[in-house]
Amino acid sequence: MSGQILINAVGVAAALCSMASFIPQAVKIVRERDASSVSLRMYVVTVIGFALWSTYGVLLKSWPLVGSNLVSLALAGLILILKIRDPGGATAAKASPAPAAE
Repeated sequence: MSGQILINAVGVAAALCSMASFIPQAVKIVRERDASSVSLRMYVVTVIGFALWSTYGVLLKSWPLVGSNLVSLALAGLILILKIRDPGGATAAKASPAPAAE
């Protein structure tokens, strides 16, 4: 029985780390209104990966796998949406002064 508790504890810790890993990036983008440093390709692949992991969890009827991957999918999806809405940091570019005309 204690072996199963250890296995579940490792799974919970892994799920919490996966879910929490996206929070600092999302907060930074929202706070600074700049997603220029975010890799669009990386987040497209990440969102696809979490969608596939969620589907895999549904097929296995593993609700902890589904739940943790849906939360990660939502957070990674938010970052992807923010990146698509402001791909080159256009909001930040507007804030910088224009070069002087010659």
